[in-house]
Amino acid sequence: QVQLVESGGGLVQAGGSLRLSCAASGSIFRFNTMGWYRQAPGKQRELVAAISPGARTNYADSVKGRFTISRDNAKNTMYLQMISLKTEDTAVYYCYAGPDYWGQGTQVTVSS
Repeated sequence: QVQLVESGGGLVQAGGSLRLSCAASGSIFRFNTMGWYRQAPGKQRELVAAISPGARTNYADSVKGRFTISRDNAKNTMYLQMISLKTEDTAVYYCYAGPDYWGQGTQVTVSS
């Protein structure tokens, strides 16, 4: 059974930074892709960033230039470095691993 555990969320002021981590039980090599999604209150869950096994990345337009996704296969961990945070980045952030594994989510709150 695959388990994904996020950490690193919290409260930060606008303009600040956070780094989210997603620790996977077992090797993540077998996953097709990994990624971060987020869901704000009253909104649908949306893709923030994704990374392929070969480390090819893609980002939502709203976070390009501010967020960086990476993975450390030796540590079975994926990261999301977030800088220049905005209040609209406030959401619960979920770790995803293909084909259909999800973490429990971590809250990110950006205050003005």
